[in-house]
Amino acid sequence: MAFTIFAFCVIFLLIASGGLLLFYREAMLRRISEAINPTPAEQKTLSGVVEKKGFSLSEVAQHFEQVLPKSEAEVSQITSRLVRAGYRSESAIRTFNGSRVLIPLILCTVALVSGLGSKNPFFVYATALGVGYLLPDIWLGRRIAARQKRIRLGLPDVLDLLVVCVEAGLSLDQATARTAEELKRAHPELCDELGIVVLEQRAGRSRAESWKHLGERTQVDSVKNLVSMLVQSEQLGTSIAKTLRVHADTLRVQRVQMVEEQAAKTTIKLIFPLVFFIFPSLFVVTIGPAAIIMTEQFKTLFSH
Repeated sequence: MAFTIFAFCVIFLLIASGGLLLFYREAMLRRISEAINPTPAEQKTLSGVVEKKGFSLSEVAQHFEQVLPKSEAEVSQITSRLVRAGYRSESAIRTFNGSRVLIPLILCTVALVSGLGSKNPFFVYATALGVGYLLPDIWLGRRIAARQKRIRLGLPDVLDLLVVCVEAGLSLDQATARTAEELKRAHPELCDELGIVVLEQRAGRSRAESWKHLGERTQVDSVKNLVSMLVQSEQLGTSIAKTLRVHADTLRVQRVQMVEEQAAKTTIKLIFPLVFFIFPSLFVVTIGPAAIIMTEQFKTLFSH
């Protein structure tokens, strides 16, 4: 056990020293140049350093991005998941991959400092490494699910405004741009996706292709159904306003049915607290005094 702790300390010190050399290389060069060519000292504060350097946890995580080997398929899959969660910047993939290395190191450090790894070091550090590696994936999955839920709930309102704009005489492209602008504060996620559709159409892509990309980015069933209905409506020449209105009514009916389904499940879900918490308490209150009296009566009976 002592050898394991010593080996972990050596590995941690090597990684920490490499990280310090990687992070503070520019600072060391600047200090050496200042020592060679001294300049008047400036007053430094914490807020000024943060504002000047733009220091953040995401930037720290990006330095660990090159540690893990990654294939092109894995990078493409992570990029699509990040886009689905709403992170489209170039630094998002580097931050995510860097957090897969930084978080396990933080958890191992916490286990070492707190003394949790003294009893069973292999299990504790292996658990810390595994949990730290999986935490970014779990967090990203929750972000994707929450964003998809908000898109699903905001779709009927967006469709209603699209119907109003189309019936007012606007084309579907103009109605999409107006809807993305008007409902940006109420439903920012869905309006952001609609804004990308508008930009793709302005860049020269066809309407069907732009809407299909919307369904691929969001991976929401109701959005995919809307895209297929719009593509079929455009190919067959049917009324787009009627198609949007029917789809909006269908989504509202599905929402009501989902709420009714959840309400119907409450009776089944109440069985577990009734059986494990309420019924034992009732039995103790109702049968407990009678059991005590019967026990005392049997004691007096058998004592005689």
